Amino acid sequence: MFDRAYRQRLEADLVRWEADGVITPAVLTSIRAALPPLAPGVNIAIMVAIVGGLLIAAAFLAFVAAHWTEIPRLLRLAMLFAGILISHGLGGWFARSGQPVLADLSAAVGALIFGAAIALIGQMYHLGGDFAGGMLLWAMGALVAAALTGSRGALAVALAAATIWSWMRTYEMGDPHFVFAAFWLVAGGLALAWNSRVAAHLVAVAAIPWWMSSAFQLHADFRASFALANGAALIFGGGLALAASPQPRANQAGSVLSTYGAFSLAGVAILEAIMANEVFRLRVGLANQPLWIIACGAAGVILAFAAAASTRRAGTAFAAIAIGLALAATALWTPRQTGDPWLVYAALLCAMLSLVVSGMLDDVRPRIVAGWLGIAGVIAAITWAVKGSLLKRSIFLATSGIVAVVLAFGLNRFVPRSRE
Repeated sequence: MFDRAYRQRLEADLVRWEADGVITPAVLTSIRAALPPLAPGVNIAIMVAIVGGLLIAAAFLAFVAAHWTEIPRLLRLAMLFAGILISHGLGGWFARSGQPVLADLSAAVGALIFGAAIALIGQMYHLGGDFAGGMLLWAMGALVAAALTGSRGALAVALAAATIWSWMRTYEMGDPHFVFAAFWLVAGGLALAWNSRVAAHLVAVAAIPWWMSSAFQLHADFRASFALANGAALIFGGGLALAASPQPRANQAGSVLSTYGAFSLAGVAILEAIMANEVFRLRVGLANQPLWIIACGAAGVILAFAAAASTRRAGTAFAAIAIGLALAATALWTPRQTGDPWLVYAALLCAMLSLVVSGMLDDVRPRIVAGWLGIAGVIAAITWAVKGSLLKRSIFLATSGIVAVVLAFGLNRFVPRSRE
């Protein structure tokens, strides 16, 4: 899908460049000849076939559910295993027929039936009630199916099941479930091996629920916003480091991961601006935070600055500054302080402004959007704080606005000269 959109933009640019005289018709022909053929997309016939297959599958499931208790156990098992084999058999047939979308869908359906088989077999034979173990078995089976078939759908099923497994273990133990990281790294290795942007999105999305479950666990004695800030720093910094790699596979995966890191950082900035108000302040200081969380945040900052040093891009440097300022804001949120946390507000606004500047310098639109969303959210949190002087907040916002305008005038004088 992403390759097709890129090729459409490239084709439009080639036509425009030829019309403007930038390239000759011979160069245009050679460029088109050098491009690899596009994989077949999803046309109307495939869409109708997908809908028809889903309807037939739904009808089959409804019929089986209506007569489930009347069907003998061995026949139930045979039906479940037959469903898995048929799904993967159809996937192989579609793959040989040049229909990768339908082949991917068939593998995903097979992974879903495998999960249903685990639950139904446990129900039929009254096996132990370790639901988290069942989710792990489902996730591992779906991950194996994804590795063998290259199915992005099966990978999505595996990551979803693994996320639920991790949530259950976190709820049971009351501590972060670090074993999930091993599963996540294997899934990330598959995304790199496939060089798939879709798989990179799936892996990046799966990291966020783990950090949220670890931050908001029931028996946590540390601030959730602090844990989320360090998690966002690690995701953003790690993504920037991967994007700075000369390897195209790592570069593509890093750009996707850094996008989710940027939006996570913006969300954390808004949450921190809200929670920094005296009403929500907890009696938990920086010294009470677990070392592994602090290490994650420090690693994110180090990776981001390392990426800036290796690429020598100002935009990446501003992204690293945004990460550092966001973490500094969480560290400045001392529990025994009274009044409005002006330093926290200033650090958060500067962090989000740095994120916008980073996106503009690197021409990365998601960073720009994330930065503007963060600025809007932080300003709203400052303006509508539950407790504190409204006059002081208005003076702070006015002062910040004046500083921003002065900075804009200064940049307006130097930026055009640097472009010339």
